[in-house]
Amino acid sequence: MTNAPSRKKQPQRVRRQLLEVAGRLSLEQGISAVTLDAVSQAAGVSKGGLLHHFPNKLALLDALFDDLVVRFDSALDEAMAGDDVEKGRFTRAYLGVCFALDAEAQGWQMLTIALLAEPHLKERWREWVARRSAQFAATDSSPNCLLARFAADGVWLSDLMRSHDIEPSTRAILLQKLNALSLE
Repeated sequence: MTNAPSRKKQPQRVRRQLLEVAGRLSLEQGISAVTLDAVSQAAGVSKGGLLHHFPNKLALLDALFDDLVVRFDSALDEAMAGDDVEKGRFTRAYLGVCFALDAEAQGWQMLTIALLAEPHLKERWREWVARRSAQFAATDSSPNCLLARFAADGVWLSDLMRSHDIEPSTRAILLQKLNALSLE
């Protein structure tokens, strides 16, 4: 029997660390840089430790997608809970969350890059959009609501690409005008 010190296993912390490293690598070097070897090395975790959590790259990308979508859904649900007007409620929540994504840009940049690069994740995003659209079809299926959500997607992409410098006051006006569309 050995008296070697044993460290306490913290699987949730290790899993979170692996996801953060994978997200950072994809953002800094592109999705092709997210290899199991690169992630395990950058995270300081053995490849076996990484494989315990994610058996392959697709499982790692799926976990990143799931983590971000859960956070996105939670933010949407929280925003909807604070809105007393049923018509367009989902659209206004979507607008508010998309306009505020800049605060968590790294994760969302990674997700956008992965969505563009990975057909499997692109399909999962389409399924999410279809599910949420169907869920709120009675209140948010008007052409104006759809137009507002498309505009929010454009703002999201613009923020992630840093393609337009939008002054905060202009941004607030855009959000106000798009929110008004959700009520028409």
